[in-house]
Formats: sequence, structure tokens, C-alpha cells
Amino acid sequence: MNKLIATFFGAGLLKPAPGTWGSLAALPFVWLLHVLGGPWLFGVAIVAVFLIGWWATRGYTAMTGVEDPSEVVIDEVVGMWIAMLPVSIGAAAAGAGIFALYPGWIAAFFLFRFFDIVKMGPVRWADDRGDAMGVMLDDVFAGIFAAIVVIALAGFSHLVLM
Repeated sequence: MNKLIATFFGAGLLKPAPGTWGSLAALPFVWLLHVLGGPWLFGVAIVAVFLIGWWATRGYTAMTGVEDPSEVVIDEVVGMWIAMLPVSIGAAAAGAGIFALYPGWIAAFFLFRFFDIVKMGPVRWADDRGDAMGVMLDDVFAGIFAAIVVIALAGFSHLVLM
């Protein structure tokens, strides 16, 4: 069960770049959660999957003896969902379908991958912890950074370009 959750149903076993595959695998669930319950359900799902992911990552890393196995991508799912939360909120506020905000999807994906790979500030601190919480938190911070930039880009787009 730990491996199934930690690898997000095997997405982390795809090569190359399992983190990118995990981030991509998270995207259909953005749509599903948004359609089923909007930003509120999406926010609850982020917290729930973070907690479940932490539990599964602790078990999986204990089993493998590896601090941060590349196949563990449940953290990317949580981070990607955090990056996408402003898109869900924006779509709900505008009364639009979430796909109408496709520039936000693109920006959130690439910004999350950027912050996850570059690992600056708190992302690096969390990554350096060397435990399951660090595995989860580095992507939480990368997701928060991406979400902030997504919000800034949306603001710029609506205030300056429109």
C-alpha cells in the first residue's frame, strides 16, 4: 500500500524524470476535484493527500532505506495541486470552467517544476531534512512559490494586458 500511494499508482516508476510524470499524473485529478466540489474540496484533498502521502512516504523510505527515492512522487502531486489551487479559485470566482483558465494550468505546471528543481530557500531547507516530512514539505514550498507567481501572473494579465 505504501508503494502504491508513494508512487501515485505507479506514475513515479515512469522514466525518465519521475517527478515530472508525477506532476503530470496529478493534473487530471485537478479537474476531477474541481468539478466535484470546487476549490473547497480541492483544498481538503490537498491536506488529506499530504497526510496520507507523509504516512506512505515514511513507510516506503523505511522499507527501501533510501531517504528520498526518485519514484516517490506523491509529494509532487501535493505540490502540483497547491500550484493549481489559485486556478481552481479563479475559475470558481469567474463562474468559468477550469479549462478556460488554461494559461494558469501551463504556468502552474512549469513554475512548480522550476521551483521543485531549483530548490531555493525553504524548498532546499525541507529537502535537506532527510526525512519523510522533508520529502513532502519541499514540494509544498515549491507549490506555494508557484501558486504565488501564478496569482501574480493572473493579476498582471487582467490588469495590464486586458
